[in-house]
Amino acid sequence: MTDVLAPVATDAEGRFRAAKAASVRLAVLTAEQKDRGLEAIAEALLARTAEVVAANALDLEAARAAGMQPGLVDRLTLDARRVAALADAVLAVAALPDPVGVVVRGSVLPNGLQLSQVRVPFGVVGAIYEARPNVTVDIAALALKSGNAVVLRGGTAAQHSNAALTGVLQDALASAGLPADAVQTIDEFGRDGAAQLMRARGLVDVLVPRGSAGLIAAVVEQSTVPVIETGAGVVHVYLDESADAAMATEIVLNAKTQRTGVCNAVETLLVHAGAADRLLPTVLGALTAAGVALHADDRARAVVPGLGTATDDDWAAEYGSLDLAVGVVDDLDAALAHIARWSTHHTEAIVTNDLGRAERFLAEVDSAVVMVNASTRFTDGGEFGFGAEVGISTQKLHARGPMGLPELTSTKWLVRGSGQTRA
Repeated sequence: MTDVLAPVATDAEGRFRAAKAASVRLAVLTAEQKDRGLEAIAEALLARTAEVVAANALDLEAARAAGMQPGLVDRLTLDARRVAALADAVLAVAALPDPVGVVVRGSVLPNGLQLSQVRVPFGVVGAIYEARPNVTVDIAALALKSGNAVVLRGGTAAQHSNAALTGVLQDALASAGLPADAVQTIDEFGRDGAAQLMRARGLVDVLVPRGSAGLIAAVVEQSTVPVIETGAGVVHVYLDESADAAMATEIVLNAKTQRTGVCNAVETLLVHAGAADRLLPTVLGALTAAGVALHADDRARAVVPGLGTATDDDWAAEYGSLDLAVGVVDDLDAALAHIARWSTHHTEAIVTNDLGRAERFLAEVDSAVVMVNASTRFTDGGEFGFGAEVGISTQKLHARGPMGLPELTSTKWLVRGSGQTRA
């Protein structure tokens, strides 16, 4: 039987309660039922692409009029190709194993009690994010597959896009016989709605912020709902003394320019002093040709004159634009020290032909993702095979790195006995 779309609550708390009620139903759905809902979402996205793109055009017009940075405009943009990619991501999530009910560990006690720890949904997942309409679909798809309802606060910059996408999601769920209330938006309630979401402990089980460092800090500091903190991306690439120049150039160019407004784009390039004369002219020449503005320390500017000057503000910057901070360091120890001071613990990479230094970098860098000889742009749930991602967690509790289906579950213990009592 197809669900009839329930009347939409006219206040934020009503929507939290509706999501909570929907989560009870979602928690006991079979994998087949959830996959049917995801397939309906993918079909609806393709069928209603023109509607979504038209709504997005209104947001883009307002963003450009307000002087939004090009990198953020790119992140906000939905065209037919990107909507199709969202549909593909939803189907990729449907193809993944269902995490709910997976046994994490188990045992039989000497008294015969059978213990098993199994994965279960959180219940209601809240998300606060900025100018990222793709997140609306990504989080909803991952939440559905993991048996969770979602409450979304997507921000005013993407309000038309998010409203259109939420309508598509709710209609698709209802058409598949699933509760449309499993996806809620509180965008229309503005900042007050976001504040209520952060205080909805008991109705919302976990909250995930995605966006600027300021947004994330505000949610972490103000929320009474447990928060999984996604982090700003002050991402580093270190070129070791043994780095191959051609490989280094390709990796850095891709990490900076493939998409500039994303959190896994490189923001600081560090180069070993022993290789600066060999590497910097080639690497920085390619970056300059690609339109990247370089902010360099004295040692880098001595090798390549005419570069801009880097300050502490540059080492701390998540530019989200075609800007890059460049520094020369004495050795691997100095690179590790710089990263330890300025990193936001998102993603760091080393380019090297020295196995020992590669292993030291992997072991000693304290970030969610640490790479050897690869672009930092691979830190992504889709690239990691998760279908999509809720965000990239930079904290150490519960989840770290790209968050997929298992990261949207908790566990509970099941105990099966035959009359045992404790002495």
